Amino acid sequence: MFGFLKKKLKEGIEKISNKLKETEEKKIEEVVEELKEELPEEEVKEIEAEKEEIIEEIKEEIKEIGMPKVEEEVFEGKKPEKKAKKKPKKSIVEKIKKKVVEKKISEDDIKEIVSDLEMSLIQSDVAVEVAEKITEDLKKNLVGKSIKRGKLEETIKKSFRNSIEEILDVETFDLVKRIKAKKPFLIVFVGFNGSGKTTTIARIGNLLKKNKISSVFAAADCFRAASIEQIEEHGKKLGINVIKHKYGADPAAVVFDAVKHAKSKGIDVVLADTAGRSHANVNLMEELKKIIRVNKPDLKILVLDSLTGNDIYDQCKLFNDAIDVDAMILTKTDVYEKGGAALAAAHTINKPILYMGVGQGYDDLEKFDKEKIIKTLLE
Repeated sequence: MFGFLKKKLKEGIEKISNKLKETEEKKIEEVVEELKEELPEEEVKEIEAEKEEIIEEIKEEIKEIGMPKVEEEVFEGKKPEKKAKKKPKKSIVEKIKKKVVEKKISEDDIKEIVSDLEMSLIQSDVAVEVAEKITEDLKKNLVGKSIKRGKLEETIKKSFRNSIEEILDVETFDLVKRIKAKKPFLIVFVGFNGSGKTTTIARIGNLLKKNKISSVFAAADCFRAASIEQIEEHGKKLGINVIKHKYGADPAAVVFDAVKHAKSKGIDVVLADTAGRSHANVNLMEELKKIIRVNKPDLKILVLDSLTGNDIYDQCKLFNDAIDVDAMILTKTDVYEKGGAALAAAHTINKPILYMGVGQGYDDLEKFDKEKIIKTLLE
């Protein structure tokens, strides 16, 4: 996951850095002549009198901070003998050094490249709002600032890091710890058709079992053909019971019965499957609201297919507006190279991503790690 987005961010960093390095580096002597127009008359006279010594001193001082090599012809022949430093000259040296090793960036320097970067982010499935935030932050951090020429890439990377950190800076929680707060603990899983809800429920059941937490599945998808059989098959493989009704039954009643069963048997958690639905399924959306209203789940988890791309923005909005989801799980991230879906999902509804599906097995559920994601994108 994130290969395509990482590539686009890297290209953006290189393009901006190269653009800012295109202008030929000014030689120290040229800077001295420029600066003479800005300095008081007595300092200009000092430069005229001791020009070679000043240039040599500046050359020595800036070696440690990444000054590009200054060609010997700048000094017009013989290297001057080094003399004792004079305190009054120090301010002049600092002024010249600052002009040589720093670049003040204008909006024109990066305007075209930033626009290209924004388009690249959108192509990586980053939502338009998120892409705009990243590029606007970058402009704020660069335009009008004087940046050491050797620090350009570092400054751009830092801007990207800060932007992505802000996007992913959502208060999260440990699912296993949260579950222990109540018994039975009801989690309802929602999402579009084909997002991977049933498989995700099985993986969560497997995760809980490994943590010695008992669970039962509620087959509340009474709409899709073979949906009950699918969750039953997972239940058999994992040794987890399934509470079900007939197809066409009231899903809210299925969840209600599963909770009742869990109470009577001392089971810790109820994991409720629901039918996949989209904005066009008005009846199904109303049915989902009823499931939530009747059963008052402790957590509502939105399962999102990362391959959905830019549509993930609409999916997040649809379900969050309808039932106010508590958290998200991204599926199929192992075959998803673009990576922008995670940023889009987190930013759109400001809810935490708990896990990512990273394979086909029950153990292929990876905890979402913000720092790991940022490192992967920018390293």
